[in-house]
Amino acid sequence: MILDYVGVKEINGSLIVLDDVENASYEEMVDIRLDDGSIRHGRIVQTQGKRCVVQVFEGTKGMSLDNARTRLKGHPMELALSPEIMGRVFNGSGTPIDGLGDIYPTHKANINGTPINPVSRIYPQNYINTGISTIDTLMTLIRGQKLPIFSGSGMKHNELAVQIVRQAQIAGAGNKFGIVFAAMGVKNDVAEYFRKSFDESGVLERVVMFLNLANDPIIERTLTPRCALTAAEYLAFELDMHILVIMTDMTSYAEALREFSSSKGEIPGRKGYPGYLYSDLASLYERAGMIKGKNGSVTQIPILTMPNDDITHPIPDLTGYITEGQIVLDRSLEGAGLYPPVSVLPSLSRLMKDGIGEGFTRADHSALSNQLFAAYAKVMDARSLASVIGEEELSPIDKKYIEFGKLFEAYFVNQGYNENRTIEQSLDLGWKLLSTLPREELDRVDDAILDKYYIEDKDSIVFETFASSEKKDDDSDDNDIA
Repeated sequence: MILDYVGVKEINGSLIVLDDVENASYEEMVDIRLDDGSIRHGRIVQTQGKRCVVQVFEGTKGMSLDNARTRLKGHPMELALSPEIMGRVFNGSGTPIDGLGDIYPTHKANINGTPINPVSRIYPQNYINTGISTIDTLMTLIRGQKLPIFSGSGMKHNELAVQIVRQAQIAGAGNKFGIVFAAMGVKNDVAEYFRKSFDESGVLERVVMFLNLANDPIIERTLTPRCALTAAEYLAFELDMHILVIMTDMTSYAEALREFSSSKGEIPGRKGYPGYLYSDLASLYERAGMIKGKNGSVTQIPILTMPNDDITHPIPDLTGYITEGQIVLDRSLEGAGLYPPVSVLPSLSRLMKDGIGEGFTRADHSALSNQLFAAYAKVMDARSLASVIGEEELSPIDKKYIEFGKLFEAYFVNQGYNENRTIEQSLDLGWKLLSTLPREELDRVDDAILDKYYIEDKDSIVFETFASSEKKDDDSDDNDIA
């Protein structure tokens, strides 16, 4: 028997309260029909006995206490899924907005997902090549990992996200590799930038986009990452694809969650965010991984902007506890004109040790990465000392580290927006840079590897740029160091 509940007890912003409701379930979907025949959709966000609170997706404008008839749907929010979602663009709640018509589903799934049994998880291995030297060499993205990007407001994280979407690939995956891209709280021009960039670069056919605009309802913003991850799980675990999920900006999501929590009258925690922010973020991030018996995988790159560039803010702080490393963007590097402005020393990938080396990237990868980190740390020490006593008073070896730091930032960190480097090109470039230092300074690498890769003839070291995985001819004398 289907029951319609006539009228509402209370209206508070986008929330309505119903009394005497039988068998209502948390997160159950409802349809609300107004007197003019229009239908609005909502979700039960709180239950207390026979009283329930419903969040109305389209808002409560035009609703009164007696002009609404509410019908419970008997199931949580579900996303319509089929193989044809590849190349499509949806709004934050999974409705197509690209003008290509509705999805004819072969499957529907609860957007909250199904928890992965820890026993059935496979340890992440093998890497995803992004074509970006700093990421591929020093903080390698491993298939099945969750590796966030910590950025600042106004920095070039959107450009970096687009570049990763364009260039990311898994060796041997072919058309079994796809990307789910979710944007939350973005302005119209940013959303158009994403769509145009993917379309013009020809990668849109392997991308599923979920776009939640800044003027869309906040409840939709809290649904967007769940819809995106549900699509990713379907593609990975039903169609055996390797899916990279990029979600930007998780700060917009967390702020929507804070506003939503406040409207329900919940007790706030740190900086006004709800006390369950940690578990809520974990419910999203932990949907990455690989499962025994399934050939696909879900890898996540959540992007978040740190308010006031504060890495101890609750959002990056809690994200760091849940995820397996981070990529930190630095405002001073961006101010110096470097792209991408990846701050090497605070960035890391905790799973890279098991996805690089012989059989994955190259046998020297781990040693090279350790030595580059160590050398750049000495660069920072030398610069700190130079700021006190002056660069001309530094020792000869400190001056060499200062010079190494300039070259490292100019040629390794700095990379063109359309520059796609193979892992071999990035590793070779790293050895060229290390070869500008005296061999005895490279104490993180054993002699056998040094014999193979260290360049004794300094006059032969030429730094080059790469584009589309092909070397560009560069006749500039500035690229030749003697």
